[in-house]
Amino acid sequence: MLVPDPKAVRQLLTLYATLRIAQAERHSPDAARELDVVCDTLCAMMGASGVHEAIVLADALLDQARTPGADGEGGLSLAV
Repeated sequence: MLVPDPKAVRQLLTLYATLRIAQAERHSPDAARELDVVCDTLCAMMGASGVHEAIVLADALLDQARTPGADGEGGLSLAV
């Protein structure tokens, strides 16, 4: 199974949060469409059927990337 790039996942989660905040402050049809695209992309990237499941999976992936392995290295590379 392919594992998504943690950097790309983090960027999508950040964009998702930014758009959700923007929508809560002031509804915009353009932002709503962009939010739908981000949700669909996040779901596809994480292999999830819904955005809430995708967020849980993305959080787990990022936690795994931050957790050092037995050799002291992180589970996944977070090179920027």
